[in-house]
Amino acid sequence: MNAFKIGFIGLGLIGGSVAKSIHRIFPNYTIIGYDVNTVTLKEAQADGTLDHYTTNISDIADCDYIFLCAPVHYNIEYLKTLKPLISDSCILSDVGSVKSDIYDAVKELGLGSHFIGGHPMVGSERSGYDAATDRLIENAYYFITPSPDAPTDRVEEFMTFIGDLGAIPIRYSPDEHDKITSYISHVPHVIAASLVNLVRHADSPDGIFKSLAAGGFKDITRIASSSPVMWQQICLENRSMISKVLDEYIRLIVQAKCWVDNGDADEIYNMFSNSREYRNSLPEASKGVIEKIYA
Repeated sequence: MNAFKIGFIGLGLIGGSVAKSIHRIFPNYTIIGYDVNTVTLKEAQADGTLDHYTTNISDIADCDYIFLCAPVHYNIEYLKTLKPLISDSCILSDVGSVKSDIYDAVKELGLGSHFIGGHPMVGSERSGYDAATDRLIENAYYFITPSPDAPTDRVEEFMTFIGDLGAIPIRYSPDEHDKITSYISHVPHVIAASLVNLVRHADSPDGIFKSLAAGGFKDITRIASSSPVMWQQICLENRSMISKVLDEYIRLIVQAKCWVDNGDADEIYNMFSNSREYRNSLPEASKGVIEKIYA
């Protein structure tokens, strides 16, 4: 695999970080980038991450691996462009946090034997190539969601490659992936945004709520600072599962309100005790989809 060639479509936070990791760990691999933002491409070549860059997507069609790192609706269009250009041995992957739409497109285009989806469970309030690092995916879980038609040996090869980058590959179906991420990432972001808007609407003209919210409130709503464009797209792409989980959450909120209204001391205690016990059991060593921050 010394002459391995890897292409990237999109060099934002995730795509840029994966590319930087490959450059650090496999310096003999050739990395070529495509992005509509030529400033980003020039920056990535200048810092050594890219060996070459192009504004013509056909120039990356001869790569062994191609990572699709643009928003899902753009990635689907790129799949259509790449289909007649790629070799029989080319593996396509993505890094998106929703799989349903792109797998529908893969199936419709007959690209199942080429597609091994992926999603590194990392994130940041920052976005773009400037925020990318060669350690972002290190010790992070990395979903591998292969198409049913993807050759077993190529799936194993790809999982080994992701592991060599320092991530922890875990294999799930696209549907299982979308269910898990809706609970631990997508709905929490909706809840955080809703909490911030709750306080924003209640705040006084002199902004006293904002002034006093620098403690726990700021901690539990930190992810509300994430990109609104990205989360708009995620909510649209995974809307059925997000809606289902929000229904479950609304029922819990209504139940909590009933316990408070009725002064049910035992149930109120159990609510906090059970959540405390489960949260305290969360692992400390590995990364999750919502990145920690130390201020």
